[in-house]
Amino acid sequence: MAAERSRPPPLAAAIDALQASYDEAAELNNFERSVLPRQGKVIEAFEHLKTAIFLGYHSHRVLTRDTLRSVLEEHLSQAYELLVEPIECAFRYGCEARHHDHVAEAIVLRLLGRLPELRRLLNADVVAAFRGDPAAGSVEEVVLSYPSITAICAHRVAHALHLEGVPFVPRMIAEHAHALTGIDIHPGAVIGESFFIDHGTGVVIGETTVIGDRVKLYQNVTLGALSTARAEAGRESKRHPTIEDDVTIYAGATILGGATVIGRGSVVGGNVWLVKSLPANRKIFGRAKA
Repeated sequence: MAAERSRPPPLAAAIDALQASYDEAAELNNFERSVLPRQGKVIEAFEHLKTAIFLGYHSHRVLTRDTLRSVLEEHLSQAYELLVEPIECAFRYGCEARHHDHVAEAIVLRLLGRLPELRRLLNADVVAAFRGDPAAGSVEEVVLSYPSITAICAHRVAHALHLEGVPFVPRMIAEHAHALTGIDIHPGAVIGESFFIDHGTGVVIGETTVIGDRVKLYQNVTLGALSTARAEAGRESKRHPTIEDDVTIYAGATILGGATVIGRGSVVGGNVWLVKSLPANRKIFGRAKA
């Protein structure tokens, strides 16, 4: 009571007004519902997974074959404990009945079981970066300092959870990587092997994008959708382009539309604006008209 009496009248009035705003119909209200996943836990879990995937680069101790298992167990146990609750919250918030069947635990265990395959894919991504960038001094430099590796690692984890139908959590992981790297990859995008983004800042890859193997992008590339209202193009529609194998897309290029296909082996030059398909093994430079 003493604390309340000490409040200046304008502060009390501001609190009253803000409280009253919650009585109005607004999307921001969102209370008296299940608790949403906590972003901090999701990010911490991802960092444990990233460390386990690249353990030889991120471990705080010298690793040997004798200590490897115990260190992996430490990180995977932490990731498991941290991820189950946010996934459970995500399903509960969405009124999904299946969260009662320990689906969150099963999803996290399946994700952990996929880590060897994710390591294989990420190893190919690292090699693609090293081979594709003459400025790379070593594989170690690529892993420790290239933003594309952080972004694609986050994407491969987030995409695995997206395929499981997990709400919220995959996007939290993707946006964490986006904030760190400037590379925005929607968890729904399908990305093949040996993927490399050189420099990376400003790259945008939309939800229904499909990217083949050995594709290389430069900074400020957008693989986006033609602008349509949500009611006109549902979430399930193919709104973003398809990039086939062995394509290179140079800085500043914008490729839009779900029907747009960039054929295998083609090269898209810098600052090209493209809303139509490009056949295989073609090169296009300058401003391309629809």
